[in-house]
Formats: sequence, C-alpha cells, structure tokens
Amino acid sequence: MSQNIRKLIGTTVMAIFVIVYALLAMLLGATFVSNASTLVQTIFYGIAGLAWIFPAGLLIRWMAKPDPEFQ
Repeated sequence: MSQNIRKLIGTTVMAIFVIVYALLAMLLGATFVSNASTLVQTIFYGIAGLAWIFPAGLLIRWMAKPDPEFQ
C-alpha cells in the first residue's frame, strides 16, 4: 500500500475517530461525572482530553511509514 493511500485512509479514520471519541467523552462526562466535585471533573476531562493522542500517534506512525523500495 502506498503512503498516499495510507494517508488518505488515516486522515479519514482520524477525523471519524476524533468526532466519535469527543462525543463519547462528553456523554460519559455528562452521565457519570456531572455531579462529582470540581476536582474529579477536572481530572476526568484532563485525562479524556489527552487520551485520544495515543491512538492518533499510532495511526500517524502507520501513515508516515515509507513506501517499500523495489529493486
């Protein structure tokens, strides 16, 4: 698979993932954390706000993999 195709697929997957992840994080926050203390809410939203970076990094690493060279 060429790098251009990986970038197209990765960009599409990343956009969908971020939208779905944000909606799920908001849903979980509104359902379980809305009545908690400010400290608990801050910790939850801090972790939820940064947790998407790890799967995104893996996807970006896959997208940036160089094309195999033919000999």
